Amino acid sequence: MKKFVSIALTAALSVGLLAGCGNGGDAANNADANAEADKVITVAASPSPHAEILKVAGEVLAADGYTLEVTEFTDYVQPNLVVENDEFDANYFQHQPYLTDFNAENETSLVAATAVHYEPFGIYSKKHASLDELAEGAVISVPNDTTNEARALQLLQANGIITLKEDAGLAATKQDIVENPYNVDIQEVEAAGLPGTLGSADFAVINGNYAIPAGLNVNKDALAFEDNTSEAAQTFANIVAVKEGNEDSEKIQALVKALTSDEVKTYINDTYEGAVVPIF
Repeated sequence: MKKFVSIALTAALSVGLLAGCGNGGDAANNADANAEADKVITVAASPSPHAEILKVAGEVLAADGYTLEVTEFTDYVQPNLVVENDEFDANYFQHQPYLTDFNAENETSLVAATAVHYEPFGIYSKKHASLDELAEGAVISVPNDTTNEARALQLLQANGIITLKEDAGLAATKQDIVENPYNVDIQEVEAAGLPGTLGSADFAVINGNYAIPAGLNVNKDALAFEDNTSEAAQTFANIVAVKEGNEDSEKIQALVKALTSDEVKTYINDTYEGAVVPIF
């Protein structure tokens, strides 16, 4: 009987030791996997110019041992949701006023990690060579999301086309127009669809990240555009957004460093000829 107990205890100890070795191996593997994951940065971005700029940032990050994975989105909603849901580390497509509104409307908790660049809004047309050709009842398409519509309307106001309520600010919509001497028809359109309205509308006020892939350069093609030294340049700077609490993490700081590097600044200035302006 004593012999049986001794054998049983020996067997139990052997199993325990083997299990301990197995757990140790699993722990080591998990540690390696976690370390590898910490060197991968996932970013949701608009195709242009954001994904293009991130490609250069990715080269800078590679030198520091990081892998940058960029997924392109063509809307303004999913890039925020995937970061909020921890599916991506960050996104790069929006300005702070839009993010502030998005957080309020969707109960998300995203914050800016850094500001990278500014894209001047422009007024474009395929039907007219100048704003001097603006006629009674002209159709003008603008973005339909709150902050970008306000920005478009402010640009129209700056060019004497309409007048807004004094307190309309960044929440202005066409309902806030108090003077419309040309009786223009303001049509609210999803931002991504604005370039497509140039065939029907007289004028369109287009976001930079949708003008660029449509082959439009704000300095060459716009009939009017925002001043790079204006308040809008700071207010509407495009940011890297992350989930609150992650902004100081090692890999987000590495991303910030890469996106505000000399290599990225040179790329922006050489590539976009004023249509995208670095603000760092």
